[in-house]
Amino acid sequence: MTEAVEAKSGAASPSEGGGGTGVNISLKDKGNEFFKAGNYLKAAALYTQAIKLDPSNPTLYSNRAAAFLQLVRLNKALADAETTIALNPQWEKGYFRKGCILEAMEQYDDASAAFQTALQYNPQSSEVSRKIKRISQLMKDKKRAQEVEKKRLNIDMAKHLDTLKSEMSAQYGSEECWKEVFSFLVETIETAVKSWHESSKVDPRVYFLLDREKTQTDKYAPTVNIDKAFESPETHSSCFSFLRQYAEDSFSRAACLVTPKSIISYPQVWRGQGSRKWKYGQHDGFFVQFESPSLRKLWFIPSSNEMGQTLCREPEVLDISAHEVLPRLFKEKLLNA
Repeated sequence: MTEAVEAKSGAASPSEGGGGTGVNISLKDKGNEFFKAGNYLKAAALYTQAIKLDPSNPTLYSNRAAAFLQLVRLNKALADAETTIALNPQWEKGYFRKGCILEAMEQYDDASAAFQTALQYNPQSSEVSRKIKRISQLMKDKKRAQEVEKKRLNIDMAKHLDTLKSEMSAQYGSEECWKEVFSFLVETIETAVKSWHESSKVDPRVYFLLDREKTQTDKYAPTVNIDKAFESPETHSSCFSFLRQYAEDSFSRAACLVTPKSIISYPQVWRGQGSRKWKYGQHDGFFVQFESPSLRKLWFIPSSNEMGQTLCREPEVLDISAHEVLPRLFKEKLLNA
């Protein structure tokens, strides 16, 4: 926002300063005209000339600070604001200029302090009061943006899935086995969340935890694309049959399906009634369905836009019997069977 420059007289006119041209308009007034016309570079140059003639005039430094601010020469602008304050410590304009420049630097705490000082010297200033309210909101927005960015960068699905450890331990027995499966699930979800944060999308895929000893890795890949799986009941059934056979033939120990909600035409598991009623509103997001012979789990990870950034919310645990995206991929293996 263009801040008004001071229109009071202060710099000597050329005719008064020695070596004048006889023009009655002062250098400062000429600078003000260029400032109002948006020619901030010329305005700053004229204020500089005026300062050479009248180096103790705080108005000139204040005006040049405003011009430098518009030119985004923030360090020079701040230096002029500080000089304005030094020359006239009880003039609110110097603190106001300083606050505006610190705002542009996104140093909101210091900007707020400068505006508060300006208000002390001119309690009736509605302009300063508006600035204080604006800075307060900017400080809140900056804090929230930092929190959002922290959440986007610090993805810790292991923490969200911590309660699953005991269940896996009971189902898989071997600590080495369940920890490997747990790590596979965590890594898959974290990769999906990172992709969503970067591009607001995930590729519909099924990730398989292959058996290191039995799987023919030249024949079976750990990832299968399923982008056509949810177009119709027919494609859904065909994809399920393929994946179930793939899981068996590849000797997979577990699988994890990831698919965005937006591509699912069938089955629209969020349109059920009664026990199948969807509880998570119209949020965009993606499903994660974990499959193994002894354990099945389903999550929906909703997404929102926070401070212009895409942010995944905490995973919502779904009843897989009510909302499964695909039927069971592995033949059921009962506990201790």
